[in-house]
Amino acid sequence: MPDVLVVDDEANIRELVSLYLTAAGCSVTCASDGEAAVELVRTGAPDLVVLDIGLPKMSGAEVCSAIRVFSSVPIVMLTARDTDLDKVALLEAGADDYVVKPFSPPELVARVRAVLRRTEVRAAADSTSGAEEGASAASSRVSIGALSLDAEAREVTVDGAPIALTAREFDLLMAMARRPGVVFSREQLLDAALGFADYSEARGVDVHVRHLREKLGDDAGSPRFIETVRGVGYRVKRDAT
Repeated sequence: MPDVLVVDDEANIRELVSLYLTAAGCSVTCASDGEAAVELVRTGAPDLVVLDIGLPKMSGAEVCSAIRVFSSVPIVMLTARDTDLDKVALLEAGADDYVVKPFSPPELVARVRAVLRRTEVRAAADSTSGAEEGASAASSRVSIGALSLDAEAREVTVDGAPIALTAREFDLLMAMARRPGVVFSREQLLDAALGFADYSEARGVDVHVRHLREKLGDDAGSPRFIETVRGVGYRVKRDAT
């Protein structure tokens, strides 16, 4: 039974979302402000967070950023804002998905299920690769020059130093690193990382790649690791030194 943390300062929204998620087979914990939410993620380790953007004390975006410092738990944001800039801002903060208010509870449940399903598929794939011997065990680890990734441990290092990535960032980087030199379009990259191409998320790939570059210490003008192929997409260099 997935454990979902619902964070909203409106009691009726918390109750409504809790009702639908419980009916969908989730265990639900609630918080009414950002500070409580961060502490509950830190101590309770939920499987997913449903997080409202408009919260007292800390905004939802601030809460999301604070959680990303220590956790890669999937986060689905609730937002009343529906412009491209607002959506990019949510991805910038580390959200995995978002639902625009006023929302349909069944749609929210479907989004939550989809994010949980993607998380389970990634975990199962990592577990399977880790359980295999010989070539399969070796394939769970990718090293390209100074860049190393471990799919089983979901760890990344650059020059031996660990780099903290979100789940989505790790999956996108691993997809490219498994095929260095191959150029991926945004849709192909989503398909390789998630197992399907969600065209509504394609523009969000640019945000995730920018985050990856910042965390890897990559200079877009003279990249060590991730190259932009103008008009096509992205690739990890064969000689990531």
